[in-house]
Amino acid sequence: MREALLEKLRTALSELLSEAGDSGQPPVLSLDLPRQKDHGDFASNAAMVLAKRLGQPPRTIAERLIELVGDGGGLLARCEVAGPGFVNFWLADNYWQSLLCEIVRSGKSYGSSRSGAGQKLQVEFVSANPTGPLSTGHGRQAVLGDAICRLLAFTGNEVTREYYFNNGGRQMRVLGESVKARYLESLGQAAPPTREMLEKPDTAWRDSIDGMPVVFPKDGYQGDYVGEIAAAFRSEYGDARAEEPGDGLFREKAQELIFADIRATLAGLGIHFDVYYNERSLYDEGKLDEAIADLRGLDLVYEAEGAVWLRATKFDLDRDRVLVKSSGEPTYLLPDIAYHREKFRRGFDRVVDVQGADHIEQFPFVRSAAAALGCPADRIELVMHQFVTLTSGGQQVKQSTRKATYVTVDELLEQIGADVFRFFMVERKAEGHLDFDLDLARDRNWRKNPAYYVQYAHARTHGIERKAAETKIPMPLGGDFAAARLDLPEELELVKKLSEFPDVVLRAADTREPHHITYYLREVAGLWNPYLQDGQRHRVISDDAELTAARLGLALAVRTVLANGLGLLGISAPESM
Repeated sequence: MREALLEKLRTALSELLSEAGDSGQPPVLSLDLPRQKDHGDFASNAAMVLAKRLGQPPRTIAERLIELVGDGGGLLARCEVAGPGFVNFWLADNYWQSLLCEIVRSGKSYGSSRSGAGQKLQVEFVSANPTGPLSTGHGRQAVLGDAICRLLAFTGNEVTREYYFNNGGRQMRVLGESVKARYLESLGQAAPPTREMLEKPDTAWRDSIDGMPVVFPKDGYQGDYVGEIAAAFRSEYGDARAEEPGDGLFREKAQELIFADIRATLAGLGIHFDVYYNERSLYDEGKLDEAIADLRGLDLVYEAEGAVWLRATKFDLDRDRVLVKSSGEPTYLLPDIAYHREKFRRGFDRVVDVQGADHIEQFPFVRSAAAALGCPADRIELVMHQFVTLTSGGQQVKQSTRKATYVTVDELLEQIGADVFRFFMVERKAEGHLDFDLDLARDRNWRKNPAYYVQYAHARTHGIERKAAETKIPMPLGGDFAAARLDLPEELELVKKLSEFPDVVLRAADTREPHHITYYLREVAGLWNPYLQDGQRHRVISDDAELTAARLGLALAVRTVLANGLGLLGISAPESM
């Protein structure tokens, strides 16, 4: 509908410019949904944009545009000039009604487009190192990243989902030490202090179990899962590893089990990855050395205080940053720079990094350095999300009872299920802090829980179909029904809302903001559920066969939009509840 009206408006605009002797290019038109219903179905500021160029008052131009557009070939019911020169358009009811048939015929493809055709995008998200179960913050990022991928694919992009991880470095070493300490503890033995503990006594803490001293990394991993890994290690290798040098074997076992746990959690959320990219490969393939050398050749690297620095102030950033510590160990910045260059070397047209707010400070340095190495800076995007706070009974839920020192995704999934978890995680704009109301998420009442409210609206369309089948009335699956019979104001309002779906999808995909879909689905359900509640005025199945078919068609159109929207969020569309 919007595109059809835009075409009529472009034609009228070209004619208007021709009348004024202006042979220049017509301006880019906007055709938006008015904030208030009584301002029409669409509104355009074309007259105000042209006022200075034509030297005429905007209202005069607007009135001439209305004359040239006319009824738009039967598309329009009326047009009006509003305010300083806006043109408000009301589409004819029969055009809205005919859209229902198109929605039903389009089915699963309704709302999709080819706007991103030919674009190869890489979306990196989650990227949690295998040091423990996924936290609620990781869960928000997982659902956000997956929904963005679904939106991009639905709008024609070729999408690669990527998980970047580091299974080396100090984090993993401490994890190995933690598992080894718990393993030895289970044998009734004390773990010997590591070299770091001896050199820096404040990096260890000591306790006693049955009078036996226990040495444990002070910043070691404390969750029960560490003990579970140690138990699994003991079950596989027995009790003969007490003298195992270092933490290598313990670290490998921990990584194996934790990654298996992470993958299982993601699978429970319906999330898969096309690529798992190990940061270690950047070291092994010399990509870090290559990046340093190339940056040095651009006079963007220097040495000071025994460390290697990025001359970031050349990018108008506030300070220079260390790339390689005086110990010879790279900081997180260097592999991130090399990794982003590899992304474009692998043929992606655009890369999207979905990361937590704790990464926002580093991102400008990564993007600027990658751009210096030849990557297109405007094609490196950051989708940043804020943290998640769990609340119950008005109080913040601070700790997990089993798995870690934080609430894990698995614990929440056990309580509320994947559908509710996913809905709540993308219900708010990513940049905003998310207060996750655990009591509301647990509530099974469809009138209160927003996820169930939307799902129930979908399930009710199947309930209508089952009732129709009982009376041998076929569903108009081919979209062949008299939509013109749907002439009640609330029916037309519902149809207009359904017509917005393709534009909402495009907006959500282009802005990388899936929360637009959740808002929209709640609006659709907010029209459909009350419509069905008034069974007397809106009886779907009646003695009027033509009206029955039309209202069954409406139910199918609602079902199509809700199912497609829920699918973009990775949420199931149940047939009964």
